[in-house]
Amino acid sequence: MLKRFLSYYKPHKTLFALDMLASLLVSLIAVIYPIVTRTMLNDLIPNRNYRMIVIFGCGLLVLYFVRMLLNYFIQYQGHVMGVRMQAQMRSDLFNHLEKLPFSFYDKHETGKIMSRLTNDLFEVTELAHHGPENLIISGISVIISFAYLSTINLWLTLIIFACVPFLVLVSVLTRKRMSAAFRESRQSTAIINASLESSISGIRVTKAFTNAQKEAEKFEVGNRKFKEASRKAYRAMGQFHSSTTFITDVFNVVVLIAGGLFLYNGQIDFGDYSAFIVSINLFLGPINTLIRFMEQFQNGIAGFERFVEVMEIAPEKDTERASDVARLNGKIEFQNVSYGYDDTHDVLKNITLTVDQGKTFALVGPSGGGKTTICHLIPHFYNVENGTILIDGKNIQEITLESLRRNIGIVQQDIYLFNASIRDNILYGRLDATEEEVIEAAKRANIHEYVMSLDEGYDTVIGERGVRLSGGQKQRLCIARVFLKNPPILILDEATSALDNATEILIQEALDELCKGRTTLVVAHRLSTIKNADEIAVIAEGKIAEQGTHTELLEINGIYAKLYSQQFREED
Repeated sequence: MLKRFLSYYKPHKTLFALDMLASLLVSLIAVIYPIVTRTMLNDLIPNRNYRMIVIFGCGLLVLYFVRMLLNYFIQYQGHVMGVRMQAQMRSDLFNHLEKLPFSFYDKHETGKIMSRLTNDLFEVTELAHHGPENLIISGISVIISFAYLSTINLWLTLIIFACVPFLVLVSVLTRKRMSAAFRESRQSTAIINASLESSISGIRVTKAFTNAQKEAEKFEVGNRKFKEASRKAYRAMGQFHSSTTFITDVFNVVVLIAGGLFLYNGQIDFGDYSAFIVSINLFLGPINTLIRFMEQFQNGIAGFERFVEVMEIAPEKDTERASDVARLNGKIEFQNVSYGYDDTHDVLKNITLTVDQGKTFALVGPSGGGKTTICHLIPHFYNVENGTILIDGKNIQEITLESLRRNIGIVQQDIYLFNASIRDNILYGRLDATEEEVIEAAKRANIHEYVMSLDEGYDTVIGERGVRLSGGQKQRLCIARVFLKNPPILILDEATSALDNATEILIQEALDELCKGRTTLVVAHRLSTIKNADEIAVIAEGKIAEQGTHTELLEINGIYAKLYSQQFREED
């Protein structure tokens, strides 16, 4: 993990080197003050050399001005470097998320994923900037301070440094507890983000059902977890700081007592003793910095661990035998396909079916029977463990994911539209399409006239998830997107089930136009919309219970006939 973290410094090695150099110079300048103090106390003041006193003072002022510039560089450019590293990590994580399979998103809430992209990586930025600076420069400062203090009095210096092991011991004992506490705090923050994202996304439902109190109670569950986790984290931090601060305070007491005894016995003169008292901060300063680094390290490493945790999840990838395909013809075959989302039970059990090129194949049946799962397996959203899916006689495992999905268009009941213009949402079907092609797609989806009635036309921004459009308008916009993509295979997963009858008729006209010349798999709730399908399969409990044309299934007088007659009575 350390190697992966250090790899993010590589593109910024020049800036990193300058930042470290500036930090080192700041540390060296800090040594000048006690040296000047000792010289003044032992030489310049006793000898009344006022001219050199002024020169030394002016020299210190110049050095402090240089240190001001160096500190500006460290704070500005050092943080810029950290932000650049954070941006690279965020890009890597986002790109990795784009490659993860559907199964990952089935198990992880959006808010928790967002927390890893934002909160966690912010702490990583602070560690990336201040970590090496605090660790390396403070380490060098401790060595320099030891060397300088030794020139004043070696034995007194050794006595002070003998206290260091106690500080290390206390740090080690409290570090593990603080690490676990901060990791729990990170997880509780992700829970809050997930709850917040869910509540805000569903705010219209909350208001419609006047359930604001319920949402507040759900949010408070995560909020209480956050407070408790934070309390544990800060208690661990408090124990760490109080104990380490006590040890550093002991340093001052040791200096006072040991130095006083040395002075009393004539082993050190008053000037050197005064200089040693002043110079001890050369040692205590970097020691305190290293103590603060421990806290910063726990914050940053907890965030980076959560970053690595996602980065190590295996992405979707093509098999070694997969090859790119151009435009498929569209014949689909399922051969003894079984699939389950977990190890407990199979959603599909030995499914065998064939959809000939250019034909329409409908899937009907009770909810939870496996219809949508069949639709998800064709574009290889999930890996089939048992059985084979063929397109044009070729196993989809032998087709690259990109070229396979390029040949498949999907229209679902739950449409997702981006908070962008109508044009941009249609262009999502094919990003290199011309304006004329976009308009033609909109016309074929029966939405062009509506778009032109808007003040901004195709530049109209439709809001998050297309909130400014009606259900029918969103559906037609999605159909226009698929028209633009122009795939040979089409999957309609209950595309009209959420619409009223009048809107459904309008949408159905667009869908009928879209289906022409394409291999179409339709999942339908309203059986009246698939009466003319070339073939219909009834999916129940993961199996094909019945299969045939509309007329043939009615003659069987089985599940399909009962469903159809029930809907017919409801419509009457």
